[in-house]
Amino acid sequence: MSAPELRASDTDRERVVHALREHTAAGRLTLEEFAERMGQAYEAKTVAELDELGRDLPAHASHAQAERKPTCFTGAVFSSTERTGGLRLPRATRAVAVFGNVDLDLRRAELSGSVASVTAFLLFGNVDVYVPEGVEVDLGGLTVFGHRREWGREIPPHMTAPLLRVKVFALFGTADVWRVPASWVGHTFREVIRGMRGGQHRELPPGP
Repeated sequence: MSAPELRASDTDRERVVHALREHTAAGRLTLEEFAERMGQAYEAKTVAELDELGRDLPAHASHAQAERKPTCFTGAVFSSTERTGGLRLPRATRAVAVFGNVDLDLRRAELSGSVASVTAFLLFGNVDVYVPEGVEVDLGGLTVFGHRREWGREIPPHMTAPLLRVKVFALFGTADVWRVPASWVGHTFREVIRGMRGGQHRELPPGP
């Protein structure tokens, strides 16, 4: 008879999530991958399930030199700009929209540390920032004749996640942060926005 699998403790789960966070800061996991594995870690019942989450990662989360050029600036002047895909996010990045729109999709972004910041300057402009559920977001700044809004579910207080600081300074501008569920992969920005405005917990059909 085989020995029963060892049950995982809260300390075991926190240890694994901390390691996943360090690997995310080292650029081995994207924000979306971290959010998915963090959820699995907190739901794990056994130590074997926790070990499986780091099977493709080195034992020590040392920081490797990033090959991809960091995304330090995104701008739109009388235009619309979309930044998406496997972006390399430095500790600080900036976005400017003057009579324009910026879509900054950070779901598959790689971080340069456990904390990153995005500072947006808006003049008759708009910025939409997309992050996966499970990433902690601190939204602040100053908006005159506009709005700053967050959509989606925040992570529970006991969870440990990378921190993204979003600071918005706007005159006649709008800023929205969208915490996108992992199941909504493959949908356009418009579909994500429409789905979350229609109900933050509503499930979209499978993407294309």
